[in-house]
Amino acid sequence: MAVKLPEKLRMFLADIFSANTKDEKSRIIDYLYDAEASHIVDSDTVAMMEGALLVSEMQVRDIMVPKTDVVFLEDGSTYEKFLQTVVDSGHSRFPVFDSERENVLGILLAKDLLALDYSGGVLNVKQIVRNPIFVPESKRLNILLREFKANRNHLALVVDEYGQISGLVSIEDVIEQIVGDIDDEHDYEGEENIRPHGRERYTVQSKTSLEEFSDFFETSLKAGDYETIGGLISKELSHVPKRGEEIKVEGFLFKVLRADKRRVRLFRVTRV
Repeated sequence: MAVKLPEKLRMFLADIFSANTKDEKSRIIDYLYDAEASHIVDSDTVAMMEGALLVSEMQVRDIMVPKTDVVFLEDGSTYEKFLQTVVDSGHSRFPVFDSERENVLGILLAKDLLALDYSGGVLNVKQIVRNPIFVPESKRLNILLREFKANRNHLALVVDEYGQISGLVSIEDVIEQIVGDIDDEHDYEGEENIRPHGRERYTVQSKTSLEEFSDFFETSLKAGDYETIGGLISKELSHVPKRGEEIKVEGFLFKVLRADKRRVRLFRVTRV
């Protein structure tokens, strides 16, 4: 039997899923934080609903794994080498590059490799790879998630404006922007404050200390009445940073990716 939602709740949910502009999303996020402050909903629920709203404002370039960090397989390798890479990495899907490491031949699923009754010699990997999916760095995450679901794909290769492969993005990467980190046995313990996303572009948590930031980027940011990156940017702007705001500080361009009326949460940082 269908359950009829209370009218106020129905209207509120309709607002959430129909919000298109930044102003509408900001208004709804304000509602959520007021509800959290009044102990109507818990912080985890608020974080997920905020993530669902803001995922449409983020692009693939904000979350992709840069090419230099991608675990890949190389055509012409032996079956044993393929198998060792699969075991060592713990991943289930791998891009397969040609011997020049420039062109992608396809995506190899670990289950397809393990299902082979093979012994010795060079493996003709072209026979078992799946067709690769390519997406531009500028694609919005909500659109990418929709395409992943519609095409039943879990992995896509990212290309830059020149058509060169710049990284990798998975459906898990997108979902984590909504529900938070999905830990498994291959993840590092704890949440990373600074994550590289290729070509001198990073996402940085606002809670990152100036000391950690300076050590990572080999620079020197002077601490004043603040200890974190969020505090520094708030000081430079003279107000609580708003989503989409940009500012240059000490050779870095900071763009606010996540923030509410009380605090900033996440920056995109690019070396200038």
